[in-house]
Amino acid sequence: MLDKFVAVGAAFFFCANAFAIAAVASPWWIIYKPRENRAGVNKYGLTVSCRQDPDGHREWCGYVDVPGEWTATLVLLVVGIVCMCVTTFLLVLSLYKNELLGKAQKVAFAGMVLFCMAALVFPVGFYFEEIGGTPYKLMPSTSKVGTSYVLFVMAIFFTIIGELFACRVCAPMF
Repeated sequence: MLDKFVAVGAAFFFCANAFAIAAVASPWWIIYKPRENRAGVNKYGLTVSCRQDPDGHREWCGYVDVPGEWTATLVLLVVGIVCMCVTTFLLVLSLYKNELLGKAQKVAFAGMVLFCMAALVFPVGFYFEEIGGTPYKLMPSTSKVGTSYVLFVMAIFFTIIGELFACRVCAPMF
């Protein structure tokens, strides 16, 4: 019965990894619509920025100099994604070799800590000159977090739930 909990934990870690990879891959972390720009929308990611022309028909994407906090967030996320990959692999193997479960739990905990640290570091970079906010506060009313940030929060949620299953916290006591 406990092997089912480990398998469910592996599935949650796999989903968390998919959400985190999708979040890193897209530039929709912050969406900013300048007031002087009627239809254009700027999207900022951890490495890439996309700008829409005022008529809303064309979009240009490219690399920009982002705050150091966003670069640190990217590094924390990439290392966390690697931890989630290793965790998923170890949990699947632990179904056959029980002694790998403890290692998988430790790697999963490290990945969870990395994701949580990234969640704390990212908002410090809201002072980004092109957005005009302050740390932990998006100032202009035309700024908001995008879908990539929501995917990232979902990755944290799935990581925590996966950790509960992998550590058998949800298992009934016998």
